[in-house]
Amino acid sequence: MRQSTFIVIAISLLLSMSCNSGKHVKSDERVSYAIVIHGGAGTIKKEHMTPEKEKAYRAKLNEALDRGEAILKGGGLAIDAVVETIKILENSPLFNAGKGAVFTADGTNELDASIMNGEDTNGGAVAGVKTVKNPITAARAVYEKSNHVLLTGNGAEAFAQKEGCEIVDNTYFNTESRLRALERVQAKESQGSVILNHPDSKFGTVGCVALDRNGNIVAGTSTGGMTNKKFNRVGDSPILGAGTYADNTTCGVSSTGHGEFFIRYAVAYDIAARMAYKGSTLEEAVDDVIHGTLKERGGSGGVVALDRKGNISMEFNTEGMYRGYRKPNEQFVGLYKNE
Repeated sequence: MRQSTFIVIAISLLLSMSCNSGKHVKSDERVSYAIVIHGGAGTIKKEHMTPEKEKAYRAKLNEALDRGEAILKGGGLAIDAVVETIKILENSPLFNAGKGAVFTADGTNELDASIMNGEDTNGGAVAGVKTVKNPITAARAVYEKSNHVLLTGNGAEAFAQKEGCEIVDNTYFNTESRLRALERVQAKESQGSVILNHPDSKFGTVGCVALDRNGNIVAGTSTGGMTNKKFNRVGDSPILGAGTYADNTTCGVSSTGHGEFFIRYAVAYDIAARMAYKGSTLEEAVDDVIHGTLKERGGSGGVVALDRKGNISMEFNTEGMYRGYRKPNEQFVGLYKNE
């Protein structure tokens, strides 16, 4: 009797560990659903975080995962789960996407987003939009209601409005903390300092990848870009193959980091290509790209990804990355490197 009780307790402990560890349980059979998200990678250290702020980040990541998982659990489509999950993150001033987006050098907010469907390897994206409340909805509209992949600026805004996306004044995106960040970065710049890796120039992007019951993978990414960006700079987030990629035969990926490097090395596509042509597992492919190719060439950031069986990867070469995932009997949310 005592032995059987001990076995039950041991099994319960193991299950608890698998449900809350950042190292998920690898699956050889496709799970019924899976969802993984990020809220940006960069200089995220526990000593720089107040207990209240840390609690707020964890709560918002869980809220986003709750929404996406509910859709998938109910038999909903991956594309709906991705859009609705990202909208929650876009609507939160905690992240650099939508409300709370960083400021450009001109004191405005310019937003980018993309989405890609692994079933047909098609997608849509917008860049440099200033009035679309949820840029991920505009990216979806480009995918579903146009013959194009990427629309920019005023044209993207006109299209989004025509297709029923909610339009707001650019001031909607403003937050006091982002304005102060711009002022600090510009003060450093005026002194001749290199501000690329300044904490206020953080690469906080949001993203989501989901696998639904039909075996379809969808990936999406949304960002406000880099603080103090000039000349309508566009990073990797709206570029399929760099910031976002999905193919049902391999994986789905959403990136966050120094966009120029992710574009130059086609980071999201490279991960899928290594799986397709080299036979790498998702874990191997992500590790080779994030800790190999990207880091060796001076690029910083990370990705969240999942393969066609629902295996999860959340790798980054920075101090931290806001991240989390859900799948049957497993869940995790983390902020720091060693979680």
